[in-house]
Amino acid sequence: MIFDTHAHYDDEAFDPDRDELLLGMEAAGIGRIINVGASLDGVQASQELADKYLFIFAAAGVHPDHVGDLNDDKMQWMYRLCGREKTVAVGEIGLDYYWDKESHELQKKWFAAQLAMAKEADLPVIIHSRDAAQDTFDLMKKEHAGTTGGVIHCFSASAQMAQEYVKLGYYIGIGGVVTFKNARVMKEVAAAVPLERILLETDCPYLAPAPHRGKRNSSLLLPLVVAQIAQIKGVAPEEVEQVTYENAERLFMD
Repeated sequence: MIFDTHAHYDDEAFDPDRDELLLGMEAAGIGRIINVGASLDGVQASQELADKYLFIFAAAGVHPDHVGDLNDDKMQWMYRLCGREKTVAVGEIGLDYYWDKESHELQKKWFAAQLAMAKEADLPVIIHSRDAAQDTFDLMKKEHAGTTGGVIHCFSASAQMAQEYVKLGYYIGIGGVVTFKNARVMKEVAAAVPLERILLETDCPYLAPAPHRGKRNSSLLLPLVVAQIAQIKGVAPEEVEQVTYENAERLFMD
């Protein structure tokens, strides 16, 4: 079975066939899915999906692009959601200097606040970092390392930095990008990080693996990611499935 640790099934891309798609997951070998909050609306929608489907769990957190919507009341609301049985992580939170929709200082302020919330709630974190690798690492090391653990989602920095995160106790999230022909660095990351520290993810509906690049992604395409990691690691796909599933269970379900 496969554990998709990062999906956005609340996205409008799934409006035409969401129920039909999700109801076919178990038969296709998808055992668990974490639907990850990005906006405040996404946090609520993730809760609703987790309530509706036994195999879906929720993460509560606000993406750096949307931290301008946060205030103390909204943080208290999310903290209460963190106490729900099927809320298994705080995320996705972090820094995004690519889109730069919010000031770097505001992003850092609410990133630190949400890391503190995760520690208070005793939940792992799901980290978004784009064009902000060093600032993200520095803040994680200062504010969170050695506490509740987590995953660096859609990892895009160097293999060396991935290894530094592993030393701090974090997992590395790998999805469809590893299958792209030009994804040299991502393949280096997959080779460098021990299988015991890798989590599978889609970030669907985005980042569909080759040969579906540019189309709508879903958990059903994760076997293509499994096959690529297996090839890089020189192991059977079944081993990649089993170990990454156990990794996700250990981080999010224990």
